[in-house]
Amino acid sequence: MATFLNIIQLSKKIDEIRKKKKKVVLCHGVFDLLHVGHIRHFEKAKTLGDILVVSITADKFVNKGPGRPAFKEENRVHAVSSIRDVDFVTINHDYTAINLIKKIRPDIYCKGPDYRKHSNDLTGEIKNEIKHIKRVGGQIIYTGGETFSSSVLINKFSENISSSQKNSINKIKKSYTFNSLNKLIENFKKIKVLVIGETIIDQYVFCDALGKSGKEPVLALREMKSETYLGGALAIARHISKFCKKINLFSMIGEKNEFLKEIKTSSEKNIKLNFINKKDSPTIFKKRFVDYISNNKILGVYNINDDPLNPMDEKKFNNYLKKNLKKYDLVIVSDYGHGFISLKSAKIISENSKYLAVNAQINAANIGYHSMKKYKNINCMVVNEKEVRHELRDRTNDLKILMKRLAREQKIKTVIATKGQNGSIMYNLKENSFVQSDAFAKKVVDKIGSGDSMLALISLCLKSNFSKELSLLIGSLAAAYSTETMANKEPISKIKVLKALEHILK
Repeated sequence: MATFLNIIQLSKKIDEIRKKKKKVVLCHGVFDLLHVGHIRHFEKAKTLGDILVVSITADKFVNKGPGRPAFKEENRVHAVSSIRDVDFVTINHDYTAINLIKKIRPDIYCKGPDYRKHSNDLTGEIKNEIKHIKRVGGQIIYTGGETFSSSVLINKFSENISSSQKNSINKIKKSYTFNSLNKLIENFKKIKVLVIGETIIDQYVFCDALGKSGKEPVLALREMKSETYLGGALAIARHISKFCKKINLFSMIGEKNEFLKEIKTSSEKNIKLNFINKKDSPTIFKKRFVDYISNNKILGVYNINDDPLNPMDEKKFNNYLKKNLKKYDLVIVSDYGHGFISLKSAKIISENSKYLAVNAQINAANIGYHSMKKYKNINCMVVNEKEVRHELRDRTNDLKILMKRLAREQKIKTVIATKGQNGSIMYNLKENSFVQSDAFAKKVVDKIGSGDSMLALISLCLKSNFSKELSLLIGSLAAAYSTETMANKEPISKIKVLKALEHILK
């Protein structure tokens, strides 16, 4: 049985071993489902030196799609430790092996045959690891033989992917290989995108609940920390920024430019910011008090002026739309119902966009007043089931019936309705057909922002004429990744999406 050591302990142990003139070999990977390919890899690696060290990527840093790793790090450690040829096992708490290489300075860094062609590594980190192994005086050696895949076995035999998802994936695989899909996604960078909607600043105040006040029936909280995130239309622009070369944002902030410095500092450089300063209004600020332990939201306090733009600002906005809409291949509108987009503005957007994707959200501040009916002739609309039912004032009929009705009434070519943990469903008006996807999210931290991330990615896919199944898969992956962080803390990573697709399509 191999010995498990943390990296500090391992570094000290390797120093002792090196004094005895022993050659150290390092193998690094996820090793999610141990199979014969791994065992042969370790057997070959051991012949290259005297001591074989295997480092396992910690759960947090495994990047193979939602629900991965299928086996937790302690189980993966136990499995690898049982291999006869392995001397030491450690857990690497990083995305790459670079820090580990610096710490233990192996003589040989041994990788599998699939890493021989560096272009296959989407992250590009293999090149950096080679650079650092050379710096510590070591070399990289690739094992040979038949290539096996944990992902293939997990996809085929485990319950990590539902039968419905497997059926959709099998259909996608008939039309796309991962390499062809990678090239198609790379073409997103050519799409000229305009994002329209309110900018929202989300602040999460993490608190410890002390209990009921001694004198009043009030919950008392102790503030532990707070974090501020860029939300609203700006979050959508950030999601797209990892896929497209240049994005324009036209949005609304407060009269006094509150949070403008933070917005400029935190926004990606390829997002061009255009703002209207709404008179007598703050920048929309939504503060949520969150339980520090469970991440459950306790209370929301919003600073908003929901009045419509004054005539001068509306005219400025509409002139911008008339002058610029036709310059863009894709226009994404996320209407949060806070007074930015009037009926007249919505009409201009609907009539002048080459390809229009819309999300007109129902929220606590606008329910009963906001409607998505002001948008017509839409190419793509993303809504949740509750919003569909509210819009059509129907809580009992089957969702598919309501989606058909919504599409017909507003002339929407494609409607995507999200259903939380029950996944999502897409309806195509022309074909009168539905495609469904189960949810990929396995561990939900926060649902806020998941609809924005789906809208961002699925609109790029549909604009690029991806199949319905593939578009819904990519949109669902984006939504799943969004739920792994609080609000819109991080934009969707292109590498994460590609890595997920690479392993799902195996």
